[in-house]
Order: sequence, then C-alpha cells, then structure tokens
Amino acid sequence: MAKSTKVLRKAAGMAPGGALAERGGRVRGSGVRIAYEALKRDILDLSMAPGSPLDEVQLSERFAMSRTPIREALVRLAADGLITTLPNRNTIVTMIDIGALPVYFDALTLMYRVTTRAAAQHHKAEDMPRIRLYQTEFTQAVVQQDALAMIASNREFHVAMAEAGRNPYYTGLFARLLDEGRRILRLYYSSLNDKLPQQYVEEHEQMIRAVEDRDVALCDTLATAHAGQIVAQIQSYMARDLQNPIPL
Repeated sequence: MAKSTKVLRKAAGMAPGGALAERGGRVRGSGVRIAYEALKRDILDLSMAPGSPLDEVQLSERFAMSRTPIREALVRLAADGLITTLPNRNTIVTMIDIGALPVYFDALTLMYRVTTRAAAQHHKAEDMPRIRLYQTEFTQAVVQQDALAMIASNREFHVAMAEAGRNPYYTGLFARLLDEGRRILRLYYSSLNDKLPQQYVEEHEQMIRAVEDRDVALCDTLATAHAGQIVAQIQSYMARDLQNPIPL
C-alpha cells in the first residue's frame, strides 16, 4: 500500500484492511481477539503462572476495554483448557496436571508419527517452502537462545508439517497438544538456560528430507525418535525437579 494511501486511511479512521477503527486505534470488534491472544501468550510463556487469578475488572482496566470482550476472551481460553472456573466462580490459570503427563506424552508421540507420515504421503511441492521457513526461524531462535521464539517456531514447524498431510483432524489435535505442552517446554528450556541442543535442529532437517523423499517408514522412525528424546528429557527434568518443587 502506498504511503499516501496509508495516510488517507489513518485520517479517515480506517485500519489497513479497510475496517473502521475504534478510538485508540483498535479495529472495531477486535477487542476479544486482542485480549484472547495477549492472555494466551502470557499463560503459555508462564508470564501468568499456573493458578494465577483472572479478574474481569482488572483485565478490563489492563486492556482499556469493557468487560464484555474480556468475558468472551475468557470463554475462548476456557475452551482451550488454559483457564479454569472454580466452584466459587473464581477463574484461575489452569494448573499443570503432572499426573496426566504420561497419557499426554503418549498422544503427543502418536501425533508426531501420524502427521509426519501423512506429510510424506500427501505433501505437495508448495508445502515445503513454508515448512522450511519455520525451520529457519527455529534454527535462528536456537542460535539466539530465544526460548519463546524456539517454542513458537517449533510449533509452527510441526503444524505446517501436519497441514502438508492434509488431514485437518490430525492438524487440529496436534496443534492443541503442542499448545498444551508449551508451558512444560518453557520450564524445561529454563533448566537448560535456554541453550537447546543442536540435535533438535538436525532432527528437523532429517524429517524434512524424509518427507521430500516420500519415505514414510523413515519419517515414522525419525518422528518416533524425535518425540521420544524430547519426552525422555522432559520426564528426566520433571523427576529431578521434584526434589525442588516448582509452583504449578
């Protein structure tokens, strides 16, 4: 968009896409999305610790918006399993259920295998640049020791791989599992001082090549090993850290 066009839109009170802007520069109707995405990010990167209370009045003041979009954002977060309403009607950030981790890891490992196999079988040439883009972002984040960027780009890499498999049910389930595991990953990366082993980057590269070669059996082997070593590392960390309890 030309600079003059942007200036005209701004003067007319319009957002870049043409929608009317609310006072303060916010696009009308975007309040729910803004609050939802900000709170989701804070929960997933542990800026809001498990068990933290969520008060509609305080959130309304934080985001400078009415309680209606805040309430709708909280409904979406509850549907994601990220917040919980207690019997006394107080709302908190959902606790991390350590007891549920074994079945979570089983499901996660299965989806690593299923989606990578499906990508090898069903991907199209146009899928690969997007997968490689997220791999590049992941590699850069590892070098920069940017834990939040590592977690985000790793998620997008695997979701893009799942999308290449062309089964939206697999993609939806895997995306949710990856999101649910982001808080665990954040704790684990903290234990490494955000220095992620180069092995993770290399394993991604191996999976990309196997997908491009449509080698389904190798994809299964690589995905199983990739998931297995991540799960083993996290389980080792969690077991070790039980000697020094963390606030979950």
